[in-house]
Formats: sequence, structure tokens, C-alpha cells
Amino acid sequence: MNIKETYLSKAIKNLIITKCYYGIFLIGLNKKWSTELDTAGVSKLDINYQLEINESFWLSLTDNHRIGILLHEVLHIAFGHLTSYTQFSNHKIANVAMDMEINQLIDKGLLPGDELSFDQYINIVNKVTTAIQKGNLTNEEILIEKSKIPCRGIMFEDYVDRGWDAKAGTKYYYNKLIEAEKEKSLNGTTNNEALDNLLEDIANNNIPQHGTWKEFENLTEAETKLIIAQTQKLLTDAKEQTLKSKGIVPNEIEGLIVIAEITPPKFDWKGYIRKFTGVNTKVYTKQSRRKENTKFPDNLGLKIKKKSHLLLAIDTSGSVTTSELTEFMNEIHHIYKLGVEITIIQCDSIIQSIKPYKGDFELTVYGRGGTKFNPVIEYYNDNYNKYTSLIYFTDGECNPPIKPKGKILWVLSERSSMNKNLPGFVIKLEM
Repeated sequence: MNIKETYLSKAIKNLIITKCYYGIFLIGLNKKWSTELDTAGVSKLDINYQLEINESFWLSLTDNHRIGILLHEVLHIAFGHLTSYTQFSNHKIANVAMDMEINQLIDKGLLPGDELSFDQYINIVNKVTTAIQKGNLTNEEILIEKSKIPCRGIMFEDYVDRGWDAKAGTKYYYNKLIEAEKEKSLNGTTNNEALDNLLEDIANNNIPQHGTWKEFENLTEAETKLIIAQTQKLLTDAKEQTLKSKGIVPNEIEGLIVIAEITPPKFDWKGYIRKFTGVNTKVYTKQSRRKENTKFPDNLGLKIKKKSHLLLAIDTSGSVTTSELTEFMNEIHHIYKLGVEITIIQCDSIIQSIKPYKGDFELTVYGRGGTKFNPVIEYYNDNYNKYTSLIYFTDGECNPPIKPKGKILWVLSERSSMNKNLPGFVIKLEM
């Protein structure tokens, strides 16, 4: 075994000891040494993935940084990034948003350059730039100077003064970066040096390109489904092996549901929302060129609009399968696209989470215990004036709950049996 293979084997063994799940997952991946990329990346191998690593880059890393790089690449696979990033119109910003999401899940000290603050990193860059600009350096000397700039990935900590939420998901960071790009274009700056630099690097292609991902851009629908199914199998197998080894499945993986492909809705959500929108709506104003402003004739008119606020409950009990949860999330995403405000409440036998939904393609699921509907109904009754209606996604395998005060729609999964004993309206998702 040569030195590069020795270092790779050592890093995977360390992961098996310290982060068992990821170490086991890596064992099942094909590894390939390549000179076609500068660092490391994930590429396509039939309906599976393989890990490609540049030998020179690998040998330049410390033991901890090798572990961090492996974690980074595995998280891209686990979060379904390679089959979902084509859903974003701006691929470069999507790549950065995905790195921003997963790098927060990697322990401090494992990623190259994360020991440096942004200011420390920029000071090094400026010193190197000044040395090169003084001139009289040979090409070899210029390369030596540039080698003094450490490798440093996308660090969420650089942008905390923007008030962005931590561990908020790819879609959230994508939207924030799009907003920042527009802000910088309009004002010349975002008033955050790190963010300005990042946006300039994106514009100038000075960011990690994830070049090996291009192989996933022109997949047929059948190929995409096969890859997603294979990924789920790898994740499930790694989870089972981890639990057998008395290891711990990471929280970010335990209940991760990824919408890798948006399929058509199985229900007329637009018609439902139009029919059941009640008094519990948010009122906001929107400028309109078609409506005259009677108070200020030179200004745009104001149009008063109402926005529904729906409480969407997800049954996260053990009887609900991952495929059912994915089915639910697909429907929830279609509801979100109608422009309504959504709060998601997760519940098995108790309420596990209450959070607003902003259109993310992934959801961390909490629960997987027994089933009780009453906790959600009690919360809904106590907060009745906040919501237009309650939509409860479930397999229906539970006794009827107490009577809700407001409108409720029960949405049963396609594989479930119809339960007509539930109070309110009941539908079954079917194509």
C-alpha cells in the first residue's frame, strides 16, 4: 500500500472510531485518484457515486483535514445535493449555498482553513498579493508565494452579522445569497467585506466549482430515480451497520428527508386554499401600476392583499415510512409555491418541532415514536386565531382525536387505508 492509500485508509478508520456512520458509508464508496480535479469531489459511477481525489492535494493535508474533506464529500451525497442542485437556476450560487449548509455540520478544526478568521485569511492574501505586485519575481517564485495562501472553504461564521439563521438549509442560503447579489449590484456593497468578496469570487469563478457534478446535469428521469434509490439504500445500510456496531447515527442524518425531484401534486391545493381561506390571514400591501394612488398621484397605487397562514402537521411516528414523508414534503412544497405562509408542526406521540417552512428541499424529521393526534389538535385549538386551517399529513393509523375548533383537512398517504372516523375532511393522496 502506497502513502496516499495509507493516508486514506487511516482517515476512514479514524472516522469509523469517531464518527462511525460516515466511516461505514465511505467503505461502500468506490475511490479514484485523479488529476482532472484540483482537490476532491464526488462523481457518477453508473447509478452510484464515487469519490475522486487529487493525489497532490491529498498528500498536502493534515490528518484532521483529510477527515474533514471526506466528511464534506459524504455530506453532499447524503443531502442529495448532486441530484437536486439542477433545480436551482444559478448553479454557482447553489454550490456555495450547499457548502455553507454542510460545512456547519463538520467539527471545528477538520476543514482546511477553518482555524483562520476571515480577517486573518485576508491579511495573508493581501501580503501575498503585495509581494507579487512588487514585481521581479520568476514564475516559480510567484507559484511559491501563491502557495502561502491556505485553502479555505465557505465558512458560515464569516456572515453572522447578516443575521442569517444557522443550519437553515440550502434553499434558505441560496435565497439569501441571491438577495445579497442584488443588494451588491444596486448599492456596490453588502456592507460585509466577506460577503462582498464571496460574491466577487462567484462572479469570477474563483470558488469550488464541483466540476464532477456536471455528470448529473443531463440525467434522464429514470436515471435520477435509480440514483436516488441507490443513495437511500446506502444511507439505510450505513445506518443499520452503525446501530449493529452500537454506534450513533448523526442527528443530521437520522431523520433527513430530501426532495430530490419535485413531482406533480396529488391534490388541488389551489382550490382547497381558495375555498377554505378564512379570517385568519395576514394582510399586506403591494405596489401596483394599474391602481391609481389617490393620495399621491405621482406614486404607484397600493393594492391590499391577504395571505393565508396554514398550519401543516406531519405525523412522524414510526409507522410512517420515509417514502411517505417524502410524499408529504412534495405536497407541502407545492402548497408553499402558492404563496401562502406555512408553519410545520412535527408530532409522533408528542410535539417534536414547530418551525416556519421557507421552501427548503430537505427536512430534518424528529420523532419516530408512537402516534397521537391530540397534541397537535390541542395546539391548534389554543392558537386557533393564528391559522387559516390545519392540514394533517399522516398514514391515519391512530384513534380519532378531540374535536378541532377550526377547519382541518386530513391528508392520508397513497399507501395508507382510508380512515373516515377522523373529524373534518379526509382525502387520500392518489395520482
